[in-house]
Amino acid sequence: MNDFFERKKKELNIDLNDVQKKAVLQTEGPLLLLACPGSGKTTTMIMRIGYLIEEKKVNSKRIKAITFSRASARDMTERFTRFFPESARVDFSTIHSLAFTIARTYLEKSGTTYELIEGSGTGRQSVNKSFLLKGLYKEVLKEECTDDELSSLSTFISSIKNRLIPLGKWEELKGPVDKAGRIARRYEKYKTRTSGHLLLDFDDMLTIAEQALREDEQLSEEYRNRYDYLLTDESQDTSLVQHKIVEHLVAHHGNLCVVADDDQSIYTWRGAEPDYLLDFKRVYPDAQVLMMERNYRSSKEIVEMSSKFIKRNKKRYPKDMHTQNGKMEPINIKQLNNPKQQLEYVTYELLSEKNLNEIAILFRNNSSSTMFVSELHRRGIPFYMKDADDKFFSHWIVEDILNFMRLSFNTERKDIFAKIIMKMNAFISRSMLTTFENNDIQGNVFSTFIRTVELKDSQIKKLTDYKLAYDRIPDMRPAQVIKLVRNELGYEAALKSRAEKFGYRFDSLLSILDTLEGIASQLKTMVEFANRLKELEQAVQNAKFNAPENAVTLSTFHSAKGLEFRRVFMIDLLKGVIPSEEDEGDEAMLEEARRLFYVGITRAKNRLELLSYGLDEGKPKEDSRFLNEVRGLLLKPGEAKKEQKPVKVTKASIELNPNGIQDSGELEVGTAVKHRVFGQGEIIRHDGDEIHIQFGKIEKRLDLETVISLRLLEKVAI
Repeated sequence: MNDFFERKKKELNIDLNDVQKKAVLQTEGPLLLLACPGSGKTTTMIMRIGYLIEEKKVNSKRIKAITFSRASARDMTERFTRFFPESARVDFSTIHSLAFTIARTYLEKSGTTYELIEGSGTGRQSVNKSFLLKGLYKEVLKEECTDDELSSLSTFISSIKNRLIPLGKWEELKGPVDKAGRIARRYEKYKTRTSGHLLLDFDDMLTIAEQALREDEQLSEEYRNRYDYLLTDESQDTSLVQHKIVEHLVAHHGNLCVVADDDQSIYTWRGAEPDYLLDFKRVYPDAQVLMMERNYRSSKEIVEMSSKFIKRNKKRYPKDMHTQNGKMEPINIKQLNNPKQQLEYVTYELLSEKNLNEIAILFRNNSSSTMFVSELHRRGIPFYMKDADDKFFSHWIVEDILNFMRLSFNTERKDIFAKIIMKMNAFISRSMLTTFENNDIQGNVFSTFIRTVELKDSQIKKLTDYKLAYDRIPDMRPAQVIKLVRNELGYEAALKSRAEKFGYRFDSLLSILDTLEGIASQLKTMVEFANRLKELEQAVQNAKFNAPENAVTLSTFHSAKGLEFRRVFMIDLLKGVIPSEEDEGDEAMLEEARRLFYVGITRAKNRLELLSYGLDEGKPKEDSRFLNEVRGLLLKPGEAKKEQKPVKVTKASIELNPNGIQDSGELEVGTAVKHRVFGQGEIIRHDGDEIHIQFGKIEKRLDLETVISLRLLEKVAI
């Protein structure tokens, strides 16, 4: 036993602590290994598998390791090969991959054919899940389904399947859209409409696999006898149906190692069952429970605060995360004046950093990232998006704003007018619009609408005012146009009405408009604005699939789980964002939101910055209750809580290059320059307030003012 640990210490320089060693040695029977953030769980799991093979002489084919994602499976496979290069390969895979193997065997055995309607697949899909749900949504609700509604509906259906809720109860469930349960029932009915043939989504693989193991004793025996040892990783994110599959597979021997952290369970909305871990001993009465509480990742300040913070949750195992790491830097809490100053603060701090790949900007909602994408792209700061979300650019609000602008180029365009007139808060009905569209009269759309449709005096006045407003638009900058659309053309009021009717969060819709205004504020024309949106959409895609090596990471709190960074900025820590209003109204959801915040703060190794702002569009904003909890935890005994004053952003923290170019006259086309991040390049052209520089195969557009004020470039000899 000790020979194994000593040997690995010499070979790999891995020195396990006492709890980690216990986890490696506890091979027989069920084990729940509760691993705090940064506690070395993956290393411990790999060492446990290696111990089974090298010391207990277990055939590697008799060991099954189940991971949360394909990325985790690849990472563990690579790490195992590095730790134990002489050992035969161990089967690391996702639960979905295992379930599909079982489900396929079961269906083939019964002579049932099937077709996958989700994912890329290997052939042409006759039916696509999204297309099918959109059609059923329209069939039931007589409305078109937006991308947001489609996503919510798909998640809802996935959740009820993962929770093993019987089909007969689906219609009783409260869903994210009206009659969601009825749509879900019709969805299932459509998928099974052909006798002997099934249409399957990813979650069907799980439910069919569980059914197969429960009902087909011969098949169940076959898979039970395939493995002698099972390990599951990230089990706090495992759903009930996934837990049941594992239960079936270990029914004979019970040799199961479940690695989890109930404090990092953040996917209940997707069907995860964190309570299963709390009831683990009810399912496995002989289970051992070990707690890996030592954090190797973060500074003493971060670990101590995080440990106290998560203890405010009640439904959890009583763990006491600690570290032997020393103190690094105090946790930095800043309330900026407004979103623009928050953006400027983070941007200036990034400009003073060299190793951007050690830094992350984390946020609750993807909408928070768009302004940062715009600013980082404009200033030439490389970035990587952990979960690139280009849905923003195809959102119906973005399309509405572009249509409002398009109409200003030709106010006789009936087709564009028809797309926006019902969003101008003029109380125009669908029948009125149909009358207008069927009329052949040409001319200014506002004038012809008044002439061809029977209207009230109040409606005529509004449309006359709108016509006058459109006369002013061609001379306006795009940010001014968006303000006019929001206020004078009644779009914001129409949005509020739509939010109330369809259950949207009005604040979320307004944040999209705020973001569009922010992007437009740097631009002079509406054409530039439209082009900028296309450019940013492409930048988001590039940031995911072609990320530069030295790039700052942008990620939601959810997608950041499992990652670590030297420095972390957590932004938009506001009331209504984290926790959301919905979270505040439900104790279980509030605890999950606190776990999500905990995931964010424990990503930081040395430096953690928690950011909020006091005003947005002139309206006061309150800090997140979690931010205030952290403030309270950081107070020394007897120290009174200080009144928080908004912080002014300055550029003083950026160390200027003494050799940096300070005169724009020196930035001539053909000049060879050096950038501290991108290296050596050549100026190839000027474009208004920007310069284009060729760095090797990559062309970068940099903001001229930023380059000069921060001396980001210096001349080099050709």
